[in-house]
Amino acid sequence: MTTVDNLHSDQTLPVETKLYYDLKLPEPKSAPLLLALHGYGANKKQMMREAQRMAPEDFAIASLQGFHQHIREPKEVGGPLRFGFGWLTNFRPEESVAIHHKALLDLIGMLTKEGRVDRDRIFLLGFSQSCALNYRFAFTHADLLRGVVGICGGIPGDWATSESYKPTKTAVFHLAGSRDQFYPPERVADYESQLRLRSQSVVFKTYDATHDFVPEMHVDVKDWLIRQAYD
Repeated sequence: MTTVDNLHSDQTLPVETKLYYDLKLPEPKSAPLLLALHGYGANKKQMMREAQRMAPEDFAIASLQGFHQHIREPKEVGGPLRFGFGWLTNFRPEESVAIHHKALLDLIGMLTKEGRVDRDRIFLLGFSQSCALNYRFAFTHADLLRGVVGICGGIPGDWATSESYKPTKTAVFHLAGSRDQFYPPERVADYESQLRLRSQSVVFKTYDATHDFVPEMHVDVKDWLIRQAYD
């Protein structure tokens, strides 16, 4: 009979996995880079379409896909099963944060080493679930990014308590929807002041939008990226 003394819980087995991304490179080398991360349930192809609407023509774009995969119910009864991806779960979230950080560092390191992107003009963009994760990355690696864009998402839950986040010159542009059912105005009301605690340049703007992209966001993000990359 197996006794409690023979039970060893929560053992770990290190394994390798593949993370997938789509990449768009302009002809000239050493281009500014926009790293775009989708929200929960989406995928890299969807985020690449949005990123192409926001990135200036001479930007390189990398759309990274989340590593937590799941099956989404088809929109129509009997329709094909759809797959979605996410970045974080409630189970040991610190491990997901570490994977997110390493994936971004490895991708940035590879592209800069190849000379395809400009090391001094790297921008990170996240929608919904990836927004707070990207802020964790940007303020932990405080000297790495030129700018970070957060759309319809939150700030880290440990923003006020973690010692990992540092003051940075990284510029921040946060976009919120006035009808966002997940991040309504009352939830994001203090985000601008909170982000200003650690960033010297913060733009916060609210749009007539639900939890989704609207054309005005595409225009404003593109204009902001041009100013940050070339001014």
